[in-house]
Amino acid sequence: MKFGGTSVANVDRIRNVALHVKREADAGHQVAVVVSAMSGVTNQLVAWVKEANELYDPREYDAVVASGEQVTSGLLAIALQRLGLKARSWQGWQIPIKTNTAHGSARMIDIPGEALLASIGKGEVAVIAGFQGVEPDEERIATLGRGGSDTSAVAIAAALKADLCDIYTDVDGVYSTDPRMVPKAKRMEKISYEEMLEMASLGAKVLQIRSVELAMVQGVRLRVRSSFEAPEKLSAFKLGDNSHVGTFVCDEDEIVEKQVVSGIAYAKDEAKVTLFGIEDKPGVAAAIFGPLAETNINVDMIVQNVSEDGKSTAMTFTVPAADLARSLDVIKSRKDKIGYRELKSATDVVKVSVIGIGMRSHAGVASSMFKALSGKGINIEAISTSEIKISVLLNADYTELAVRTLHTLYGLDA
Repeated sequence: MKFGGTSVANVDRIRNVALHVKREADAGHQVAVVVSAMSGVTNQLVAWVKEANELYDPREYDAVVASGEQVTSGLLAIALQRLGLKARSWQGWQIPIKTNTAHGSARMIDIPGEALLASIGKGEVAVIAGFQGVEPDEERIATLGRGGSDTSAVAIAAALKADLCDIYTDVDGVYSTDPRMVPKAKRMEKISYEEMLEMASLGAKVLQIRSVELAMVQGVRLRVRSSFEAPEKLSAFKLGDNSHVGTFVCDEDEIVEKQVVSGIAYAKDEAKVTLFGIEDKPGVAAAIFGPLAETNINVDMIVQNVSEDGKSTAMTFTVPAADLARSLDVIKSRKDKIGYRELKSATDVVKVSVIGIGMRSHAGVASSMFKALSGKGINIEAISTSEIKISVLLNADYTELAVRTLHTLYGLDA
């Protein structure tokens, strides 16, 4: 069971989390719990580090920011003990969760589960501080980067060979699109790992991408639930029973009826860059995208338009909005090698995507999408596809209209 920052935001909510844990323990389950820091605490800790020294030592940064989860794990263990359960808090170094040496964004290498299993075998609830491990060189705390608590929960579930990993958050499952934008959005009972990966990478914030990747590789079944549901209203887990409230993230073989489109996602944190008047010759694309890759800037959509005489081309591509300034600096510094005439950029764009494993076996998904958007007067500026996804770049003013139109088009309002 994993509980995020909003679920443990204060002592009252930690007591509520304890009741969720008690429900599962009373049902006879062996339980491990992973917790995040209280909502807002990590941001405060990071701010203090930067206030102390902008050029901080990343090892000391980790020592400071990991303290948020240490507090939460201890408080939840105390709350569980108050309910009569045997509970013990665990820090990353005690398990140990072994990581590499990349402080602030460490990757997990190994989790020996023997000590945890021994504790759980004695009837204790293990309350584990998420987001942290221990690196090998100095055996110091290393944090896993933002969203690391989800990832550590999945990794621990894999190490313990858990039947299920419940991710408790502030929503009661994964929806076909943002319910704040489309009131008819529905909660999905099941979604495949691949669909969830696409949705997480395309704007849905329910699960962190690394955690879904790890769950898919390790075969860990996930379930998204709300910690704000009254603990007594949620039933305890039963092996083989998939009828509980929430959304299961699982292998696509478990999904009997595969919808053509399962969900609509959108991402507003995109920026568009266009280079005009480039000579159409071999090596131009490499001259543009090679330096961007070296600067660790992720390029997504790419569109090339060759002039009628075939002598010049215009190249349009998208990058994360946060990386736009760096992207423009990189391109400008290579102007002589690229040889463009004009450089333009825009941030008033949105990427809207339709996602579904059923798209593999159905033709016409793209054409119906383009026709529906055209019918609403929405211009498509760029397109990218994968086996189970079609993404289009649009003017941000049309976000809500596009999402609602596509949600209706593919029968998701029903």
